[in-house]
Amino acid sequence: MDGKQFLQYLSQTSGVSGHEEELTALVDRFFKPYADSITTDTLGNIIVLKKGRKSTGKIMFAAHLDEIGLMVKKIDEKGYLHMTSIGGFDQRVLPCQEVTVHGKEELFGVIGMLPPHITGGKQEDSVKMEDLLIDVGYSKQELKDLVSIGDIVTVNRSIQNLKNNQIAGKALDDRAGVVALYEGIKLLQDQIHDMDVYFVLTVQEEVGTRGAVTSTYGINPDVGLAVDVGFGRTPELNAHDTLELSKGPGILIGANAHPNVFKSLKDTAKKNHIDYQIEVAPGPTGTDAWPMQISGSGVATGVLSIPLRYMHTSVETINWQDVETTGQLLSHFVMYFNSKEMEDFLCY
Repeated sequence: MDGKQFLQYLSQTSGVSGHEEELTALVDRFFKPYADSITTDTLGNIIVLKKGRKSTGKIMFAAHLDEIGLMVKKIDEKGYLHMTSIGGFDQRVLPCQEVTVHGKEELFGVIGMLPPHITGGKQEDSVKMEDLLIDVGYSKQELKDLVSIGDIVTVNRSIQNLKNNQIAGKALDDRAGVVALYEGIKLLQDQIHDMDVYFVLTVQEEVGTRGAVTSTYGINPDVGLAVDVGFGRTPELNAHDTLELSKGPGILIGANAHPNVFKSLKDTAKKNHIDYQIEVAPGPTGTDAWPMQISGSGVATGVLSIPLRYMHTSVETINWQDVETTGQLLSHFVMYFNSKEMEDFLCY
């Protein structure tokens, strides 16, 4: 099945942190032909297992399913919906967005703000969430049986193909990582690997990497990789703080990455002529790698970052080539362990 089509379906399906259930059937449909088993744990993580020939160890690849979003916190007397953020939504980009309110039925709405004619052209330094309202056109009485406090709100945005293999849309953080795992498991169909490989689609990453905590504890892997997105380069950003689109994933070096995982990823990429970049992170990364690393007695952990521009907006932009390249590196990384003793690998 086509990975680009999968990404489009994922991007356009609602899956705000804590409410990822709509994605389950979609993930099952695409991963099932390549999996030995697919299970869902109590928190909602989807765990796809591809067994190895010898089951000499466990590798866990994690990409988070959830997206940032909004939640209804108040319905005022005029029928306007007041909202709060789930995850780190960039409030500056919320005014004038089209949204869907996921109540008892889905309602189309717009996020409004005062026009400059009324404010006298004055602009505050930043947009405040409390000043924004969702207008669905209904009165409070009409909304009574349709919308409740706590209902989820998502931004409406169809995925768009830009020039030079670039793709823009919502929730590519981290649905791009999910598709990279999908590309990886497809490539493993033609390989004989010794290790059991767990492709884990985690939940609630955007609100505290919670899914990675429980799934890593349950799997107890020897090696773990978080596959997420990194800051894509734009003209106003420093080159050393960003990743260039179409140049391959970033391989993390820093405290959140086991040195042998970093080295083996880099060596594997070089051996197989796979483009990669180095991503520097001296402390915690804010990805699923952090809980993976400190689960149980510790897991040898690494991070692969797909370059992404305009993070936490509805026009997140990636290059498809980086998704494919990441999938290739994942499959070759699994094969790397056919000739390695895990005990030696895990030693510093």
